[in-house]
Amino acid sequence: MVPRLDCRAVFAAALLSALIGCGGGSDSSAPTTQAFPAPWQRTEVREPCDDAELLRQPFFGDLHVHTRASADAYIYGTRVGPRDAYAFARGDEIAVSDENEEPTRRARLDRRLDFTAVTDHSEWFGEVQVCTTPGTPVYDEAICQILRVLDPPGEQFMATVQWLFPAGIANPPRSLPFCETPGVDCDAAAVSVWQEMQAAAEEAYDRTAACTFTSFIAYEHTPSLLGRHQHRNVIFRNEHVPPFAASQLETASGGVPQGLWTAIENDCLNAGTGCDAVIIPHNSNLSSGLQFFTPKNAAEAQRRQDREPLVELHQQKGNSECRFDRLAGRGVGTEDELCSFEQVNRADDTPNRVPPPIDRYPARNMVRNALKDGLAFEQTLGANPFRFGFVGSTDTHDALAGNTEETLWEGGEGANDSTAARQISGARDSNPGGLAVVWAEENSRDAIFSALRRRETYATSGTRPVVRFFAGDLTDVSCGAADFVKRGYQTGTPMGGELGAVRGDASPRFAVLAAKDPGTRDNPGADLQRVQIIKGWVDAAGETHERVFDVAGDPNNGAGVDPATCATVGRGARELCTVWEDPDFDRTERAFYYARVLENPVCRWSTVVCKAAGVDPFAPDCAAQASAAGTAFTDCCLTQDDEAFLSPTVQERAWTSPVWYKPEAISDIAGGVEYGSNPGSDRLALRVRLGQSPIEDGAQAFDLMVAVNDDDEIFRVAIPAGTLVQEGSTPRFTAPATDDVENLAIELLPNGEALLTLQTADLDLSAADDVDHMVEVAVSVGSRRATHVRLWQAGGGHLRPLSDDNDA
Repeated sequence: MVPRLDCRAVFAAALLSALIGCGGGSDSSAPTTQAFPAPWQRTEVREPCDDAELLRQPFFGDLHVHTRASADAYIYGTRVGPRDAYAFARGDEIAVSDENEEPTRRARLDRRLDFTAVTDHSEWFGEVQVCTTPGTPVYDEAICQILRVLDPPGEQFMATVQWLFPAGIANPPRSLPFCETPGVDCDAAAVSVWQEMQAAAEEAYDRTAACTFTSFIAYEHTPSLLGRHQHRNVIFRNEHVPPFAASQLETASGGVPQGLWTAIENDCLNAGTGCDAVIIPHNSNLSSGLQFFTPKNAAEAQRRQDREPLVELHQQKGNSECRFDRLAGRGVGTEDELCSFEQVNRADDTPNRVPPPIDRYPARNMVRNALKDGLAFEQTLGANPFRFGFVGSTDTHDALAGNTEETLWEGGEGANDSTAARQISGARDSNPGGLAVVWAEENSRDAIFSALRRRETYATSGTRPVVRFFAGDLTDVSCGAADFVKRGYQTGTPMGGELGAVRGDASPRFAVLAAKDPGTRDNPGADLQRVQIIKGWVDAAGETHERVFDVAGDPNNGAGVDPATCATVGRGARELCTVWEDPDFDRTERAFYYARVLENPVCRWSTVVCKAAGVDPFAPDCAAQASAAGTAFTDCCLTQDDEAFLSPTVQERAWTSPVWYKPEAISDIAGGVEYGSNPGSDRLALRVRLGQSPIEDGAQAFDLMVAVNDDDEIFRVAIPAGTLVQEGSTPRFTAPATDDVENLAIELLPNGEALLTLQTADLDLSAADDVDHMVEVAVSVGSRRATHVRLWQAGGGHLRPLSDDNDA
């Protein structure tokens, strides 16, 4: 078994301390593990991990993996199951199908993963099992034989029509017709498959203190309305899951996800069983703009934000960040030429798909455009439906989780791309896919799931750089400092968070620290070329904008590849770091910021495969070489149309989840918990400054909520509309005292900000652990929500955030 990348053995101690925050960000160069209460809710019985870090560490995974249980994977000739997928992810060698659908190919990861979810399509779970189990009453029927027959790529039309098309219509059948045959119970078979998937995940999960691998129970929900993808992966937190995996067949609602949301809410979140889940949409690039539809009101926008905190930005069927056509010289809502990366030359998978010209390409196929529109919706509705953190994954259909190495890619569609000829002739426009990276305290389901929910994640195109991204006041955060991460958590928010006007009219600071993927001895990683920060914003008129800033590194470093050998030429950086401010910051305009880390160029996987077959995509006589090698290799030679999106080289990259700037969000918090000498004598005092008042005069008309949470709910108070009382003619509103609250007031300040003050009575606040840890303060006024997550420090009988004015 190949051990997980141990960053401690790769980078200098100072850099490691800054990246991962080993030992709580102390000045010591020796990494340490400190004991601390889990700052997330424990929902499962397991041993705590020996390797746990308060300031979190990166874990690499794949949340999109298919096996033989998926109807399309079975059509492609995949015969391995969920247990094989988890074994491969853990570093074991497995056998996968060759062009004859026989298990003669051997595959093994060069570096194992930390976590994985098998996400087989829930549509036709039962039917696939019934048709592939000898002895069932319908085993020899034509539709079952069509599923099992050895059809080469290009000759699978009948199987696709019979098995996949029914799930792509507006009102799909609940099952295939043969399920009515006496002695056939497709529903029971579907439950059996779902139980097998659960068992495989449970067997693979390391519940010991070693915490070597985390598996998640999951599945894919697959609406494909006439080839327009609106697919989603459902990832469950623990072993408590619904009794069946709700598919598009039961939840169809015109392709939109409300049916799935309702199923997850009814059968999981509100079922009282301990079930929890996040939903991750993917392949918006093939949705004809339908994946990110316009919300009808604030409630629907907020529901989407709550159910779908993440989006899969990169996978084998293309990249969904943004789109730029190099031949046309323009993009879809962008001038960013790097948006040509791994684009597929279509906007959906409709039967007669024709690549739309760039000026008619659906803008919301691309995540960046959806993020910008989300700001506009928040401005008008009060809620952002598209507040997505980023993950990457593979969408492999042959169980090879995390198989993303350009020079070692085995393909991703079973027998369909099991040879070099089939890869080039049928899958050239695909790519090895990406990885999901989370910053979590330990490698356990609860810790990783919590990171997914709070969006402290980033996506990669398949490589493994380590990237930190913070935004906020970031007092004393500086590159090269051993306490870079600790100060980042104390005075800012990490990727996935939100912030208000933390420095008044001045720009927040943004800190990025990236270290190259070290790779392996046989396959060293590429140096870093540069770091960019992408900003999107909405102006007062509701118009959205974007801008890309180069903030570190050198785009003209001269690095490239030797076209004769594909060896890398030139040097880049082992690590890049910067603390940056937005030169165009406007505190009145809501915005998002995310970091994009670019590696030096390397040969694309297809170039490696073509060269091995004797066809050189760089060569002037490429066409002659392809003719000699066989017609299957014609696509090794790029045509002018191909060059809109394809090149013999690629720049692998990583994208951090955004940080959202909201004018009405929390800009500063003072106060904290004061522990009493006797049980029940603790007190909470808070002074919360909101950068822009979320309300006008007449605060009595709004519900008000204040909550303080870590792994538990420390304190919560809800003030119904009509309860607040205005103090004379002043813009100050107070709530009547209660048994729990002595004083609560919100004041509208002359500069447009709002100040909320809270003082509790004596309470039992022992849920607030008396150690340094992450604490969230949430405030909502009407439909406007704001959260503030920082590292609070314990000492002297207090637990409080770092603040220049912490004397509340």
